[in-house]
Amino acid sequence: MPLVSGAEVVLAAAKAGRGVGAFNVIQLEHAIALIAGAEQAGTPVVLQISENAVKYHGSLKPIGVATLAAAADASVPVVVHLDHAMDRDLVTEAVQLGFTSVMYDASKLEYADNVAATTEVTKFCHDHGVFVEAEIGEVGGKDGVHAPGARTRPDEAVAFAEATGVDALAVAVGSSHAMTERTASLDFALIAELHAAVAVPLVLHGSSGVADPDLTRAVEAGMTKVNIATHLNNVFTASVRQTLTDNPSLVDTRKYLGPARDAVAAEVARLLGLLKA
Repeated sequence: MPLVSGAEVVLAAAKAGRGVGAFNVIQLEHAIALIAGAEQAGTPVVLQISENAVKYHGSLKPIGVATLAAAADASVPVVVHLDHAMDRDLVTEAVQLGFTSVMYDASKLEYADNVAATTEVTKFCHDHGVFVEAEIGEVGGKDGVHAPGARTRPDEAVAFAEATGVDALAVAVGSSHAMTERTASLDFALIAELHAAVAVPLVLHGSSGVADPDLTRAVEAGMTKVNIATHLNNVFTASVRQTLTDNPSLVDTRKYLGPARDAVAAEVARLLGLLKA
């Protein structure tokens, strides 16, 4: 299936009141697992490559090209998305490689500077037909900033979205990045208020810390794109650990990465059901 744009998938889901699962790729096994899970569920999916993953690989091109190739062979719509990019050059490279969606993160800047930088990136991406997500303020847990109690004000979210022209907006409603326990307490009233006020789809970052029922409730309250990474890393690692514990002499990486890949695929399919994708 040809690659689709973030606009096609995210905007259609927002209009229908559905969620879109956005899951992070670290290695090729992750990309294959995420696509397999989406195919099991019969839904679109967003494959995200973060700036941290790029640093891990040394550059964007190897993992980016591999993910794009896997996405092109999928039987469901797949968006390949650059996640939490603070480096403008990385955005340019992603667009040139064929990514159809980027999240430009200038949230560490002062508000006026964030607006200016995000507006410039949005114009560049729109000129190339690429969907743009941005963040106002900072969602908890990213590089130690903001506690989970951080909240996005609806009036500020409206002003930011209108000023920058972004296509989707990540907001702070009680989740936090890199949570290994699913104990986040979401502010559903605020989600509904933001959904009513902001014209573009809302994005929930740090969703690994959100319990199953609250993922569904978040979508029902107005969230569209839901980012989950750490939770799937837990699933992957637990499978590898169990396989190696059960087979201590194992040395063939395929014998422990394969089951981990399958475990992630099954969990992705389950999560997509919770998100009403």
